[in-house]
Amino acid sequence: MQATMIRTFGRSDIKIGALGIGCWAIGGPFWEGDSPRGYGQVDDAESLRAIQRAVEVGVTLFDTAGVYGCGHSERILGQALGKQRQHVFIATKVGKQFDEETRKITGGLDELQLDPQTYIRQACEGSLRRLQTDYIDLYQLHFGDYELNKAIEVREVLEQLVTEGKIRYYGWSTDDPERARLFAQGKHCTAIQHTLNILEDNPAMLAVCKEYNLASINRGPLSMGLLTGKYTSREQIEQEDIRKSQLSWNPFNSERMPVHLEQLNKVREILTSDGRSLAQGVLSWIWSRSECTFPIPGIKTSAQVEENAAAMHFGPLSQRQLTEIDRLLARGSTES
Repeated sequence: MQATMIRTFGRSDIKIGALGIGCWAIGGPFWEGDSPRGYGQVDDAESLRAIQRAVEVGVTLFDTAGVYGCGHSERILGQALGKQRQHVFIATKVGKQFDEETRKITGGLDELQLDPQTYIRQACEGSLRRLQTDYIDLYQLHFGDYELNKAIEVREVLEQLVTEGKIRYYGWSTDDPERARLFAQGKHCTAIQHTLNILEDNPAMLAVCKEYNLASINRGPLSMGLLTGKYTSREQIEQEDIRKSQLSWNPFNSERMPVHLEQLNKVREILTSDGRSLAQGVLSWIWSRSECTFPIPGIKTSAQVEENAAAMHFGPLSQRQLTEIDRLLARGSTES
């Protein structure tokens, strides 16, 4: 089945479905020190079925990272795609070191003062091996506030990897416009991954993507699941799930969760209009914000894949709906 919404991916001439799949959750548990960084336990067999189902319903963009599950997410994705590899667009990330055996993060580009040339090349080979592929479509720097002067060297290494055929394009996962502009100077930079959802609009990053003709890959489109309406209490989250943490950016932390749920209830009726589920309405809002957006909701089950993919049949919200949402959330207009 073909995706019902097709968009050109940034500066490339590649056309892919407007919905991607985020593969953080399928990596399973992993830790930074004693703190969980995954989404808890996962059923690998169901993960494989979910990815294969995603391909069947027209999803072509899959976003992962070496650090998700300390390599496990990439291995599952590579195994699931198999012979479908040439028909999909794989995006992965580099920036964190980890131990695959202990499933623990051991450091990153800044903490270990690693030589970018050596580290990135080693990490790329590791991702290629785990993904069972000989090229990566999009290789992203997974370090949102990496120093600008050092990022130039990273960009140069990524350009070399393009020349060598290891990667096709590259980007940066960051919410900082200045950093995005720096990477955009590179010939083969074609995407920036940044936060975007109905409660966390990001006009500055959308403006950069539009200015430089970059794909806007949207992390947290469902706010780690909070915007699906499934969760009403922190008690629903298991202990080894990162959403149980009090990290400042976690939408499930004790301060943010009640505020976000209150805001979500204000716009629930609009989001579920025209027969959409709540999750589908949230995804439709993202598509209405810009023609360059590619939300990547995370999944654990085939049912989640099917619900998210069905949002493409509805398409973007109308400008009237956007305006009403802005009014209800008491914020400035988001002209698409």
